[in-house]
Amino acid sequence: MPDPLEDRESLNALLLKVYETAREYTARVDQLPAGGGARRDQAADEFGGDLPENGNGSLQTIHQLVTRGQEAATNSSGPRFFHFVTGGSTPAAVAADWWVSTIDNNAGLWVSSPLASKIEQVAIEWLKDLFHLPSGWSGVLTTGATMSNFTALGAARQWWGQEHGTDIAKNGTAGLPAVPVLTSGYVHASVKKALSMLGIGHNTVRMLGGDAAGRLDLATLDRELRALDGAPAIVIATAGEVNAGGFDPIAAMAELARRHHAWLHVDGAFGLFARLSPITSDLATGIELADSVIADGHKWLNVPYDCGFAFVRDGRLLNAVFGMGAPYFPATEVDHPDFLYLGPEMSRRARSLTVWATLAAYGRSGYRAMVERHVSLAQRLGKQIRASSDFELLEDPQLNVVCFRYHPKGVDEAELDDVNRRLGQSIIADGRVYFGTTVYGGKVAFRPAISNWRTTERDVDVVLKVTRELSEGIATAV
Repeated sequence: MPDPLEDRESLNALLLKVYETAREYTARVDQLPAGGGARRDQAADEFGGDLPENGNGSLQTIHQLVTRGQEAATNSSGPRFFHFVTGGSTPAAVAADWWVSTIDNNAGLWVSSPLASKIEQVAIEWLKDLFHLPSGWSGVLTTGATMSNFTALGAARQWWGQEHGTDIAKNGTAGLPAVPVLTSGYVHASVKKALSMLGIGHNTVRMLGGDAAGRLDLATLDRELRALDGAPAIVIATAGEVNAGGFDPIAAMAELARRHHAWLHVDGAFGLFARLSPITSDLATGIELADSVIADGHKWLNVPYDCGFAFVRDGRLLNAVFGMGAPYFPATEVDHPDFLYLGPEMSRRARSLTVWATLAAYGRSGYRAMVERHVSLAQRLGKQIRASSDFELLEDPQLNVVCFRYHPKGVDEAELDDVNRRLGQSIIADGRVYFGTTVYGGKVAFRPAISNWRTTERDVDVVLKVTRELSEGIATAV
């Protein structure tokens, strides 16, 4: 069937096939191995081959995708996928996302989708309210933390250029000095990637870590800013470091930034959610004093990939950077926002519908309850590690990430990194629970992150059980 026009009558059967498979899958995902089946790599390879000349037909193709494709996928929507701070998708968000694909609106301009444009406007206001951010800030939805950092730091770069008397969006950076970027050792790779794309360069970042874990040395930050003698700079704070969930001293950094003429950007990919609960809000004190802040939606908001949000105190800077138009674009009306002028994408998926749907469905109290449950689960796992004789907790859990390593008796410190690396490979290959290794404080460790709405005590309680089982024989083989 080479022409899609001839396939119109198949659509209902295709949607029914996907619906039935999705319904069966979600009914059992809690019991499935988080990493997928044992044949996941081989099943993925079966999708190779040459481009078909005439096509295999939609029914056969979709059947392959939902059967063989299910074997090749990880079960990241399930409750024991603790890798990469990955959230699941709430029921309301999944249903909304299906509708997004069905109507297939471009959310760049009001005229291309009044629905998506209005709902994004509402979603941004609701998110500012949820995170206790100033109501006057501007915001835009993006594809995730990397593009959110890119968007916010693009505004920061524009401000920095204006402080030097030029419009970087129009004139570029020729003739300007290097942009001073100061941060702690907590800085995430997505920030560095954004700085690379912006032409600032990731090697120019000065990481002012005061210890092996990367905690900020505030006195050094003060000294470095003072040495700039009033020249503008960009300071980057991290709310929720990915290895152990640590936070930079954001309020103190905000005070230094104000004093020394610097822009403060906060990367709060998941740590921004600490502001939802009085139990954790002190960790994120001072974010409201920043000039920009970002977070991921597909992490703790639990909406489908891909989604992120960027908030900037002065929205005019976003428009200055991203406000490129074309003769066929309509003029923007005050009450009808065109979000393509505030972010890097011109063609934009209507991801606002999933954000709005999940916030409308569960509200502030529902998200506060989820955050508090996940924090409690992280502390539960931390207590189990402290009570064990063969595991070592490297940091007390502050939020939802638990940093620990396997540390059996009789194994030399010099050998522990290799032992934990091989154990990490076994955990990934086994797949019952799913998390990888990292390096924290110079030690190879694990950092499972709890951010899926489905996760309960029974899911957390298998972490050490499975890890201990897989560790048998690894230490003795060193």
